[in-house]
This record gives sequence, C-alpha cells and structure tokens, in this order.
Amino acid sequence: MQTTYANLLERLSANLELLPDKPEETAESTLRALWFAASGEPRSVIYAMHGELPRLTSAELMPRLEQLIERRLAGEPLAHITGRQRFMELDMLSGAQALIPRVETEQLVRACITLLDQTATPPRPRVIDVCTGSGNIAYALAHHVASALVEAADLSDAAIAFARCNGDHLRLLDRVAFYVGDLMAPFETLDHLGCTDLIVCAPPYICTAKVGQMASEIADHEPRLAFDGGPFGVTILMRLIEDAPRFLRSGGWLAMEVGLGQGALLVKRLQKNDAFQEVRGHADADGAIRVVLARRQ
Repeated sequence: MQTTYANLLERLSANLELLPDKPEETAESTLRALWFAASGEPRSVIYAMHGELPRLTSAELMPRLEQLIERRLAGEPLAHITGRQRFMELDMLSGAQALIPRVETEQLVRACITLLDQTATPPRPRVIDVCTGSGNIAYALAHHVASALVEAADLSDAAIAFARCNGDHLRLLDRVAFYVGDLMAPFETLDHLGCTDLIVCAPPYICTAKVGQMASEIADHEPRLAFDGGPFGVTILMRLIEDAPRFLRSGGWLAMEVGLGQGALLVKRLQKNDAFQEVRGHADADGAIRVVLARRQ
C-alpha cells in the first residue's frame, strides 16, 4: 500500500489544479478523501485527514480509486466526487444542486453566532437564512445556537430539496424550516415582519460578465444561479438591504457575505441608510472586508 500511495500522491502533486477558494484541498488531502470514497466510507476532505486509511484489498477497489482520481484530474470538484464537504464542524452532503460550501463563509457564520449570543431576544431568537443553497449556514447556526428558531429559503427547488436531504443526513432537519421563494418573499407574514433577530445571506456576488471567466471546475459543475450577482455583482445584496428592515426587529441584525472589493462600498452605503444604526465590516486574513453586519434602528 505504501508504494501505491506514494505513486498516486506523486501523480496528483504533478497534475492536480488547486483553487484558492478551497485551501483545504491539497494533493495529499485529495488522495485521502478519494481513498476513503473508493472504500465506501466517504468523508469530506478535512475529515479525511484524520484516522488510518482503510485497506483497498478488493480487486475492484483499486480500479475504483483510479476512476475517482481520473474524475478529479478532469476537473470534477472533489466534494462532488466524495459527496461530502466539511462546514463549521459538520460533514455535509455535497452535490451539483447547490454551491459547495466554502471555508471563507465560516467567517460569516462565526459572526452570526456571536451576534446571537450577545444580542438575540430570548428564549428563541428568530433567524432567516436566504440564498440557503445546501442549507449549510442554516444548519450550522441551528447546530451551534441550540435555542435559535431557524428558517431558510432559496429560489431553486433543487437546492431546497437537497438542503432537506442534508438535514436528514445531519439529523438536523427538524431544526430548520425550508421554503422555496425569492429572497424574503416566503416570509411576508406577521410572524416575521418586524420580529426577526437575524437575517443572514451568502448571496451570489460575482458580476455577470465574470461568471463565464471562472475556473471550469466551478463554472461547469456548480449552479450559475449561486454565483451570478447581476451586472455589478451586487443585485441581490442591494435588494436585501432594501427589504431587510421591514422584517428585522429594532436592534436586529442583517449579516451578509460580500465579494472582494465590495465590502468598503457596502459599509458606506449602509452607514447612509437611516434604517440602520450600526454597521460593521469584518476583514479576512488578507485585510479585505468579506462580511458586513448592519443593526436595525
């Protein structure tokens, strides 16, 4: 096994294209994740770095591993091949129906957890997650903030069906209510208007002209609906900033993930919006604002 492992690792190291938005993926972590998948024990690339590799003794298993490696080298996302992606300590299902959760989005979720711990209305803070995709943010918040009443929506029927599958897998389906609809449209009820503690969104924020220029691993395999943010990349963000105040209680928060170069402008725009009394920009390790928080008057 040692010789086989070393040879396969050398092959992946020489030929694998790695994307900066998936820093957890290396030649070694990729090989381990594919190895577990070939053995019938699928793990996310992060989880695959733990534990001893199973022995691939069957005559069918090594060819199976070779097939999985070929798919990865051809540009298919690792998370689609393994069917798993780690997010906020949850080993989630991953598929073509929704965006693959990114490590960078964990910054948004951690900020939301802090807000709920510090400012939410007891006993059950109400949280709405829009553009939910696979449900990763909604489930992470439900998991880490046990008291939260979490609801989520997405425009895509396929994404919502997949999010519910994720709930079964994570045993968290009873903690999140899902709706199909455009942004805040499913929540136009008296239970939500002026009563929501937190609205969170990791929206599409790539400008339309750049979507076609994205790496083929993304553009050819993940849903365009999850990336295309309109001509300037901020169409969804602007709509949400306009709609959110009607739903937030006084002191409630709007939390958004934003694209590179968008953060400072959105902070300034929100500071000029009379509906909000406090605006915060959270920078990543490179100093770029990637999370914007705004508190309702």
